[in-house]
Amino acid sequence: MFSKKIVIIAGVIVLIAINIIVLSISNRRYHSFGAGRIAISFIAPFQNATTHSISFIKGIWNRYFFLISLQEENDNLRKVLSSAIEKNNRYNEIEASNKRLRNILNFRKTVAEKVIVAEVIGKDPSPWFKTIIIDKGKADGVVKSLPVVVPEGIVGQVVNVSSHYSKVLLIIDQISAVDALVQRIRARGVVVGESADRCILNYILRKHDIKVGDTVISSGMDAVFPKGLRVGSVSGVIKHNSGMFQDVTVTPYIDFEKLEEVIVILNPRKHAEFRSEVSGQ
Repeated sequence: MFSKKIVIIAGVIVLIAINIIVLSISNRRYHSFGAGRIAISFIAPFQNATTHSISFIKGIWNRYFFLISLQEENDNLRKVLSSAIEKNNRYNEIEASNKRLRNILNFRKTVAEKVIVAEVIGKDPSPWFKTIIIDKGKADGVVKSLPVVVPEGIVGQVVNVSSHYSKVLLIIDQISAVDALVQRIRARGVVVGESADRCILNYILRKHDIKVGDTVISSGMDAVFPKGLRVGSVSGVIKHNSGMFQDVTVTPYIDFEKLEEVIVILNPRKHAEFRSEVSGQ
């Protein structure tokens, strides 16, 4: 079976050959005028068909090269667009990183203690443990039990340390505990982790008028976190008809899924207070 392309080319060649032969015959001197007219009448349709065929093939040929040129131009434009998108993405990432670092730098100015900035390089994949890995360790002055914070509030505390890396237990972990105060009324309790996005404020007496939206801060009484660091805001209050305590839910100010840089306080002082607007003191 011949392809359509081969059949078309063969047909055009045949038409051209017939045209040449008939013209050759019609132009010979020994042919009469009537015979010439007959030849012209016979050959005209073939000439017309040949002309149209050649024009058609020429159009296809030109269109083919035009499409190839257009394809190459499109490929080049795609490469330029891809490069522009990549550059724009890098610029956006640099801008976001600079914004975070500016916030950290401004926060450091309000801290009396010595601190070090660390990058989060890993997270515990287990749903049972809420920990992160940071790129600072013993070689950088990090030791166990040091507090870890960000400008928005408390992240957690260091629980394991190697030469260049440390593991941080987040305040949303169920074994985490932060001695805390309800800032507005100074009621004291203990914030413990409950889930990925909330904590529980335990031991708040029923007599205290806790309201949704109240800010919860560290009390400084646990000898780990300096006083005045933000923990979260009250997102739920349930007062039972009996019992000494009420159930208070606290939503941290930090989105732990988006942590990228943190601050480790290297020499926290017991009962030390931050001189910052963040603490609200």
